[in-house]
Amino acid sequence: MTLLRPNRRTALALISSASLPTLGRAQAPKKVAALFAGRIDDRGFMQAGYDGLKLAEARLGVSVAFRQGVQPKPEELTAALRELAAAGPDLVIAHGGQNNAAAKAVAAEFPAVRFAVTQGNVTGTNLASYEVLQEQSAFLAGMLAALTTRTGVVGHMSGIRVTPGLKGRAAYAAGVAHADPKVILLTNFSGNQDDNALSEKVARAMIAKDAQVIFTMLNAGRDGVTAACRERGVMQIGNVGDWTAIAPDVFIASAFADSGRALFDAVADFTAGKFATGEIKRLGLETPEAVRLIMAPSVPSEIRGRIEAAARAIAAGTLDVPVEWAGSEFPTPA
Repeated sequence: MTLLRPNRRTALALISSASLPTLGRAQAPKKVAALFAGRIDDRGFMQAGYDGLKLAEARLGVSVAFRQGVQPKPEELTAALRELAAAGPDLVIAHGGQNNAAAKAVAAEFPAVRFAVTQGNVTGTNLASYEVLQEQSAFLAGMLAALTTRTGVVGHMSGIRVTPGLKGRAAYAAGVAHADPKVILLTNFSGNQDDNALSEKVARAMIAKDAQVIFTMLNAGRDGVTAACRERGVMQIGNVGDWTAIAPDVFIASAFADSGRALFDAVADFTAGKFATGEIKRLGLETPEAVRLIMAPSVPSEIRGRIEAAARAIAAGTLDVPVEWAGSEFPTPA
């Protein structure tokens, strides 16, 4: 019996043909699709999420797709998520708690796809929530507002009533009361995160009622408040990013809460085989690169010290941050 030995060219061809399909599968990037119920250039929550998606693309080698500008209405969010999932990605991320119900429904329709909601509170067999605890920095923002107002009145402004926004308002109110229970809080949800004409109207109405510090949990609509504050010499506290660097003449602080970190962590966990299916993964003040209060240099050292001590207590679990609030709201002007 004669054994035939393949020549070198044949052997290389056999190795190549056997190996290439396996290598191709191993090297194919994971596909991630994201939904943004707003503009990715809003210099707020949506842009932070988009930045997290682009960071995941750059650092984790995933292939990304996204939709932006979808109205935060249940039927539109559901349709958009269904369209993204039908394209066959490995992971679909819905950015923002307004997607809770839509993600829960669509995840059940596509059991082979993994879903995540940032700033969400829903779970399932293929669904997880990744939440940055912006209420913790909002509590500190409330303390700062109460300790710096000269009129004894402070404001809070937001748009749509999603769970993270409601929790942030509750925490801010608690921070105000913790620092000085005599300070009056004016709080408003206008129904729109991006309307500058509307937000400026609300801000002017609050300023007319002596609000001397206003905490804004808005997206593109923050500029209207900034214009009113600048004209009237009123201080503002921002959220999500560092607004003290963007408009230092108006912003005394920013309740930093990088929602993009939640999106990035969801992708990182997924690519590492550690996706938190059926869980809610949370990041707070113990992770200062994700959550912290950024204060302007003008904040007096005594006030800064009180707030830093509170931050340490929250991170250690010895100071609770309430996430529910009941009280009268400031009406949206006609």
